[in-house]
Amino acid sequence: MGILYYDGQEFDFEDRTLTHLQIVISTKLRRKEDFFLSWNQPVERGSGRHALWIDNGVPIHFFYEGSRPPTVNREWIEMLVLAAGRASGLQLTEVAEPRSLR
Repeated sequence: MGILYYDGQEFDFEDRTLTHLQIVISTKLRRKEDFFLSWNQPVERGSGRHALWIDNGVPIHFFYEGSRPPTVNREWIEMLVLAAGRASGLQLTEVAEPRSLR
């Protein structure tokens, strides 16, 4: 389980999901494109939904519990980057498996 530290708050994600988020967030911020990131809170953690405005001016830190980087799904990255460009922002869902692994 990894942690996204953003604006003094901590948000838990699976390492693989967090890796994909790091790639998407860094891509968007390098392009100077701020966006909303939102996701549903699991029932076991109280339900609800988070929404963060991701901005270049806010410190961000990614912590990974595992020492090995997970496999990256380029197709999924492209879908997430496109979704982040919408007015509603990026609604995070489960990481999709690459077509070759299905």
